[in-house]
Parts: sequence; structure tokens; C-alpha cells
Amino acid sequence: MERSNGSRLRRVAALAPLLLVTAGCGPSGRSGAAGAEAAVRGVLEAQRLDWNRGDLDGFMEGYWKSDSLAFYSGENVSRGWEATRARYMKRYKSEGHEMGTLEFDLREVAVNAPDRATVHGAWRLSLEEGSPHGTFTLQLRRFAEGWKIVEDRTVSAAQ
Repeated sequence: MERSNGSRLRRVAALAPLLLVTAGCGPSGRSGAAGAEAAVRGVLEAQRLDWNRGDLDGFMEGYWKSDSLAFYSGENVSRGWEATRARYMKRYKSEGHEMGTLEFDLREVAVNAPDRATVHGAWRLSLEEGSPHGTFTLQLRRFAEGWKIVEDRTVSAAQ
């Protein structure tokens, strides 16, 4: 019987990391994939709110502050957080440009692993001179400071 208990204890010890991972215990306070999905949605909602307040630096908090961040838009590729921020600054914060009102339609939020997620959605920007819109695919990773976008592939629809 002692041998059986030892074997059972080793099995439980081997499964403990898996149980902790599947339990989630993430920053959202919810567990598992549902908690991760809520946290990812929260990142994008915070970005939307920051954008609509004209707070580009707040909006950029949703992105991984790394030279490895990748942002694809049409034929353009920005690599790194600073380059991505500079692109947004030039396009939306320079003289004569407006940020407008941003809307997201999150069509699919897939938690691929405890620290990885993919989001497919659509965006619409309401500006005085029109409403550009399109779709996006985001890759997110969970870091100690929370979920961050590590890759953004945004496509503008033809107007």
C-alpha cells in the first residue's frame, strides 16, 4: 500500500503544473480559457477607449514594448514598438489629422495556449472626412504585466 501511495503522489506531482496552467489563475480573476479570453477582450476595449479619448500613448500600452513587435498594414511593415508608435503618430496625431472614433467588432477570440491568443475582428474609424474600415488579425502573448499584442495584421477595405 505504501508503494501505491508513493506512485499516486508522483502522478499528482507530475500533473500539478498542468492543473495550474488549465486553472488559469490569470490577472482577470477568472480561470482558464474564459478568464484569458476576458483579459484579451479587456486589452482591446482599453485600447478603444484610449483611442477615443485621443490618448495614443494609452492605446500603445496594448502592444508589446519590444523591437520584435510586428505590425503589418497593406504593403507596409513596422517592426518594433517605437516604429509602430511613430507610424500612428504620423498618421493620426500630426498637424491636420484627427484620431476619430474607433470601433471594434471582435469576431473570434481564440485562446491557443495559456499564454497565447489570436483575435480576428473588424475595425471602423469614424472621421470627419469618412469612415475607413477593415479587418485585423492579432497575435497576443501573456507576459508578467498582462496580455500584449505581439503581431498586428490590419487590412483596410477598399473605399
